[in-house]
Amino acid sequence: MTVDTELMDRANGQCELCTATASLSTYVLPGANIQGLGASVLLCATCLGATEQPSTVSPNHWRALKDSIWSEHTPVKVLAYRMLKGLKDQPWAQDLLGQIYLDDDALVWADAGDHSTQGDGETLTVVDSNGTQLLEGDTVTLIKDLVVKGANFTAKRGTVVKGINLTDDPKYIEGRVNGTRIVLVAAYLKKA
Repeated sequence: MTVDTELMDRANGQCELCTATASLSTYVLPGANIQGLGASVLLCATCLGATEQPSTVSPNHWRALKDSIWSEHTPVKVLAYRMLKGLKDQPWAQDLLGQIYLDDDALVWADAGDHSTQGDGETLTVVDSNGTQLLEGDTVTLIKDLVVKGANFTAKRGTVVKGINLTDDPKYIEGRVNGTRIVLVAAYLKKA
């Protein structure tokens, strides 16, 4: 049985990201330490094109990822994670990104395909109040009370924020406090 045949069976003849049934093909995710079915996803022409040129697809197309993030197949979740990371300006995408669960190895694989770099090719570096580098998925603690505008609560000093997400700006990170996804100033945090 070939990988293409196995993928078609696994995906029930549908794109594993958006469930389209036309023009399906195999996509092998870059950065995988494995080959074959464990590194492959069945994609429609629209999703396949968007892996190389994300701006060619409307952000609303990716609302279908609400189902893909719950896939039992790691390569599907890794690709969904990568696509959602590219939609930083879409609040619904950031909510989905906060719901997805990837084990440590899968998260490393997902981030290996993240090309968030600054203009000169240097990787974005975010540091906490002590100058310690913060990484995607780290746990941090607030070092001062922060009034959360629009959510009608104050995030108290000492609040632990797990599984942070980095942003395009090294001064800010995103995390969940009291069940609400908010942007936090990195200078008011310390790595736990």
